[in-house]
Amino acid sequence: MARPKARIASAGRVKTPRPTAAAPAAESGRRARVIRRTKETDIGVELNIDGRGESAIQSGVPFLNHMLEIFARHGFFDLTIHASGDLEVDQHPTVEDVGLTLGQAFREALGEKTGIRRFGEASCPLDEALVNVVVDLSGRPYLAYNLRIKQARVGNFDTELVHDFMLALTNQVGMNLHLNQVQGRNPHHIIEAAFKAMARALDLATQIDPRVRGVLSTKGSL
Repeated sequence: MARPKARIASAGRVKTPRPTAAAPAAESGRRARVIRRTKETDIGVELNIDGRGESAIQSGVPFLNHMLEIFARHGFFDLTIHASGDLEVDQHPTVEDVGLTLGQAFREALGEKTGIRRFGEASCPLDEALVNVVVDLSGRPYLAYNLRIKQARVGNFDTELVHDFMLALTNQVGMNLHLNQVQGRNPHHIIEAAFKAMARALDLATQIDPRVRGVLSTKGSL
């Protein structure tokens, strides 16, 4: 059965460059607010791409909260997420639907992607772990997931859900996302390095480049 479509409450974008670290945050940045309700989950996401890295995350899954706070901080995205789901049954619907709703928010906030750099790449270490992430905001979803996590859980979090979160996010943003684990042993370190690298890669890909006229594609659209 097809999942219900999310209701887009509001969204917007501007074509001005993102502010420098010393500048005040823009009042009218590229923003989106998405609400998604199903029989399994109730999720609200507010996103400002041109933010300061501030976040308020309440998903009901502590490890996911931690990863999304890291993602917002290192990507300089202002992010608010409130989610509730049938966690007494399984974490899967909540984790997947948070990824899906966050992806919808990125897609709406980016709009026609006018002036963006489109591509981003970053590598982040955490102790013994090193993860490389490459992003292309092409409009064509594809996930290359190469995290080799041997352990089934971090605390009570199922590490397989990282793949499901990334796949939902990728499909809804409409991006090409490559996650490559260079090395690593500790599952917490590997996952955290992946979220940090993805945040930094998306920060680069979403930045406005004044040299870009329209969109960065010979096709004329992304």
